[in-house]
Amino acid sequence: ELGEGPDAGLPKEAVEALRLGPADVSDSYLLAKTFYDIGEYQRAASALDGGVAGTANALAGLSCEEVFIKAYSLFLAGEKIKEQEILEINDPLERSSVENPNIRKLSKDLTELYHAARLDGFGLYMYAVVLRELAGSSGVLNVHRLSPFSVLCEAVVAFPWNWSAWLDLATIVVQEQRDIPEDMPLPKSAQWIHHFFVVHCFIELGSQHHCETALELLHDLEATFPQSNYLLGQLGLANYNLRKFQAAEENFEELRHRDPYRLDNMDTYSNILYVKESKAALSHLAHVAMKNDKYRPETCCIVGNYYSLKSQHERAVLYFQRALKLNRKFLAAWTLMGHEFVEMKNTGAAIEAYRRGVDVNPRDYRAWYGLGQTYEILTMFHYALFYYRKAVKLRPTDARMWCALGNCYKLLERYEEAIACFERAARHHDQEGIALIELARLYQDRHRREHAAESYRAFLSSRDGDFDKAPGDAGVAEALEFLVEFHRANGELALAAKYCSRMLECGGAKEEWAKEQLKLLQGEHAAAAL
Repeated sequence: ELGEGPDAGLPKEAVEALRLGPADVSDSYLLAKTFYDIGEYQRAASALDGGVAGTANALAGLSCEEVFIKAYSLFLAGEKIKEQEILEINDPLERSSVENPNIRKLSKDLTELYHAARLDGFGLYMYAVVLRELAGSSGVLNVHRLSPFSVLCEAVVAFPWNWSAWLDLATIVVQEQRDIPEDMPLPKSAQWIHHFFVVHCFIELGSQHHCETALELLHDLEATFPQSNYLLGQLGLANYNLRKFQAAEENFEELRHRDPYRLDNMDTYSNILYVKESKAALSHLAHVAMKNDKYRPETCCIVGNYYSLKSQHERAVLYFQRALKLNRKFLAAWTLMGHEFVEMKNTGAAIEAYRRGVDVNPRDYRAWYGLGQTYEILTMFHYALFYYRKAVKLRPTDARMWCALGNCYKLLERYEEAIACFERAARHHDQEGIALIELARLYQDRHRREHAAESYRAFLSSRDGDFDKAPGDAGVAEALEFLVEFHRANGELALAAKYCSRMLECGGAKEEWAKEQLKLLQGEHAAAAL
């Protein structure tokens, strides 16, 4: 059943739960809410001082709405102090030990209210936020053995329409590799938000299986929410994770058409334009984003990608640094800045950027992969191996990760492990064809010529149709040359001649060699016929 008037379209349960409560809302609450709205968090908390006299609990005696406003204001005021202290500290170890000065007192007060069953859906959400912050603070133990996960589950059941609570729950599911909670006792009118949550979890998990499942769920949800820009953005992200760049580009173009001033997800769209080297489209996107809001991290990343595509790496780094000044936990900026430092051959700065990205999200395979690449450049192959293994664990169906790991094993002269990695890459649809050509070379070096021939043939099959587009392709020429010699040595002159003819079609540096071989083969064939 839906609300009426300005609340039309919302479930009545949500409308009722969002009301301020009793008609005689206190003046203190209204004053605190006003201070909160303008970002005066300490004043907002102070406006609700003087709960129950004689109690140490600063939240005692307040209504549920007042508890949330005061607790959240104290939390944000503490975060502001924490950020200011971090900016003044240069040592990374000291920075990581700075904690919110209000967090312990908040934890104590909210724990008392929790055990007294005096927290509503928003109070439970606030309690979970505090517990998560405590879990990330060094030397702080949760003596009550309450997990943020369990409290968030209670929060979304108590008030299912708080999307922030669902997002925090998804973060825990992804980072702690928990099972996605199912069969939650939600009202019928809120089942849809659980489906949105599941899709978000699958996309954040990022594996091929998860993203394909997310696409199926998204297509089902689109039938119910055909005009949802959020779902369209999630479609774009799922296709991007699956490296379906054309489909993802179409999703984001449609999203921009529907919502021209949107910046959410546009940094991902700029990544697609960067990969496709669409300079004009990326330039236009950067111009529109700067005109819209130049002080958004997404805008800075878009502009950074634009300068990177123009090979202006110093300016690209400048914009990624701006993004991080606006939001130091903006993961994409750390990873992209690491890529730029690699291009600038500043490996020390690249390693620091990638490490900071991993600190923000330990499940970001791009940062682990970047660390592997950087240590490989430094010829520190055992370190590179460690980081590539991390990336492979997060993206077990990504051929690029297996190719990088295989190449590292090859550099360490661990050839059997390298072969196993390249075989895995080939099974996972290596689009670049790196795995098959490397496999063939390894087999050839190990005198396993039958296996080498099989890999070269598979490589050529994967490149069918590309010969005319890429004349002189070194991999194609190498494969054809080997197969000509292999079949000639086996007395299979017709097959050897066939590959010679294909080499002539390709052209390139080996064209004259192919002509000579074809003449020799024709002579041998004629001699054999006598």
